[in-house]
Amino acid sequence: MSQAATIPTNSAPYAALPEINQKLFEAKAKKGTIPWCLSFEAIAKELGKDEVWVASAFYGQAKFTKEELQKLSQVLGLDESSLAGGLGEHWWPYRGLGTTPPTDPVIYRLYEGVLVYGHPIKAIIHEKFGDGIMSMIDCKINIDKKS
Repeated sequence: MSQAATIPTNSAPYAALPEINQKLFEAKAKKGTIPWCLSFEAIAKELGKDEVWVASAFYGQAKFTKEELQKLSQVLGLDESSLAGGLGEHWWPYRGLGTTPPTDPVIYRLYEGVLVYGHPIKAIIHEKFGDGIMSMIDCKINIDKKS
């Protein structure tokens, strides 16, 4: 295993995560493929989920089902009972990680996008669907490189 396959879980943002989530990142890194670890996309295909949702669950922002934890234990080579013990039915995700406003450049730009486009998006949602509150929990996000 290469040095790059080691996740420094004692530094941000990993240090703020529960130990079980740190173990997910460490196991992902040890399953090294391209370029240096198992991708969220590959894990998502195994779980039948979206890659952004899977990454969110690794950061403790989404909840795996019992069946997803069973499959994840196989994919990552982790003990199923430890995953169920740490992330099972009793566990609930928290929302948000890090400081507000964010200091990481990429996350800050996403935050800035909400500041700039939040109210326009809300207005369009209300025009199309009426009053109500939308949910980000079951949204679909695609990440592609712009040419």
